[in-house]
Amino acid sequence: MSDSLRGQFLIAGCRLRDPNFFKTAVLIVEHGTEGAMGLVINRPTSVTVAHALTGHLDMPKTSDLVYMGGPVEPAALFVIHDSGTLDPDESPVIPGVYMGSSAEVFEDIVCPSKQKPNPLQYRVYCGCAGWSPGQLESEISRGDWLTVPAASNYVFHPDPYAVWDELVSRSFQSRRLFSFRCDHPEWN
Repeated sequence: MSDSLRGQFLIAGCRLRDPNFFKTAVLIVEHGTEGAMGLVINRPTSVTVAHALTGHLDMPKTSDLVYMGGPVEPAALFVIHDSGTLDPDESPVIPGVYMGSSAEVFEDIVCPSKQKPNPLQYRVYCGCAGWSPGQLESEISRGDWLTVPAASNYVFHPDPYAVWDELVSRSFQSRRLFSFRCDHPEWN
């Protein structure tokens, strides 16, 4: 597989038996010759962002949850957001979705007093998913993952528990040879 999967969703297939990825959707944020890195977008934890950052940042209590980004570096926090103006050097993972690139950007995003007049959409993740060179390509060819182009409405979906089902359906629809609706149903 020579093309980068950056900006794609990996959708856990039925053959994938790793409990870390059961019914997950992973946004690939980096993919190249050194391997791949992604964030599981549909596994909220019960920990609030404010609680996770107690002692590090002075922020008001919010109901925003930390998401389980994957089994690699579980103590590290990552942030995905929708503002292209916070860091002019950031390139979007997909249109309208950026990965926080520094501690300053992270703080600007999660601290409401620092936000611009228009509130940001963001998600904070603990840990990430990672693959060594060639590992992800092997898993895809084995049928462990389905791939579809990523979209921001799934990254910031109001019901993360519905994301896997919706993306599986989207994947199957994109691979259908015939549409559900046809002009001549008698041909079936």
